[in-house]
Amino acid sequence: MNSKVPAQYRRVLSGMRPTGQLHLGHYHGVLKNWTELQQEYKCYFFVADWHALTTHYEDPSIIADSTWEMIIDWLAAGVDHGLADLFIQSSVPEHAELHLLLSMVTPLGWLERVPSYKDQQEKLKEKDLATYGFLGYPLLQSADILMYKAGLVPVGEDQVAHVELTREVARRFNHLYGREPDFEEKAEIAIKKMGKKNAKMFNKLRSSYQENGDHEALNVARALLEAQQNITVGDKERLFGYLEGSGRVILPEPQSLLTKASKMPGLDGQKMSKSYNNTIALRDEPEEVEKKLRTMPTDPARVRLTDPGNPAKCPVWQFHEVYSDEGVCEWVQEGCRSAGIGCLECKQPVIEAVLRELKPMQERALEYTEQPDLVRSIIVEGNEKARDVAKETIEEVRAAMSLNLI
Repeated sequence: MNSKVPAQYRRVLSGMRPTGQLHLGHYHGVLKNWTELQQEYKCYFFVADWHALTTHYEDPSIIADSTWEMIIDWLAAGVDHGLADLFIQSSVPEHAELHLLLSMVTPLGWLERVPSYKDQQEKLKEKDLATYGFLGYPLLQSADILMYKAGLVPVGEDQVAHVELTREVARRFNHLYGREPDFEEKAEIAIKKMGKKNAKMFNKLRSSYQENGDHEALNVARALLEAQQNITVGDKERLFGYLEGSGRVILPEPQSLLTKASKMPGLDGQKMSKSYNNTIALRDEPEEVEKKLRTMPTDPARVRLTDPGNPAKCPVWQFHEVYSDEGVCEWVQEGCRSAGIGCLECKQPVIEAVLRELKPMQERALEYTEQPDLVRSIIVEGNEKARDVAKETIEEVRAAMSLNLI
């Protein structure tokens, strides 16, 4: 976590687009990580329905149909609404306002250079993505993050550029609007509130950093500010900026929290994805799961049972790497290479492991499906909590941009 971000802003924000059934790739790539993060951080997990509109604007019915099913899958997978706030993006209209205000100061070139902009246009040629919404969705992501002053954003390597854009946007916003007319005077008053000893130490550390470039002094001064109990949140933000010779930090810069790449392969050995039609949905019936796994392709060299194979060339082996222990993996390697086991025999431990993993999730999903009012109340509560935070941020942003006229 960036030590520049005050302790009360040590928050994690992450969202998912509601564009269809969740599958094992989502569980291993995102949801398992969420269940761990919620134990350590203040987490905000949201349904990114506005983001889904950037690619599904022609037929948004899938968004509405998928939203509640996706939330049920989150809860069934172990996302705890008592530990994390779950909400729907479009239920917090402040996201749209912050996106609009940030668009006023964000250079067009910053959006055009985001790697996924051209990549997605290339991959989704069947869709007309020559829209402002698609161009601007990385900035909407920035608004999502900055709205909650999230210190950490869990992303894969392909999304790091989006967080870097958010950092640049925050930096530009703070540079433009963080300089209050009486900034230095307010900073000096805040320093005095720290007490004589701490104030003296802070000024000494600030001088060491600004005059000599002493980064160790900068880190110590940041830690000193973090520990202060006698100054307000606004004063802390002001002093973080004063320390570095900039203005007040209105929108803290987030950091990427790199997540482990999901090892969950698709049924054909490619990445598990709806677009490849190679998924096992979290709520597929056991018979359907077993059928999909039994009909998986295997090493093409194994035409007959007596033909030896190579696990490295078989998609089933990738499932063993996810689900099987060392003993089973050794059995597969030996049996496949020597033709000592058949492909259906090799698949059986995987079938049992996948069904074992899905069973408790499916049972919990059924419980939530039968209690739609409970699911709705969880989201209503999460929406309210998210809006409370969002309103505070948007008020700060409006004030900084001289828009609080009434």
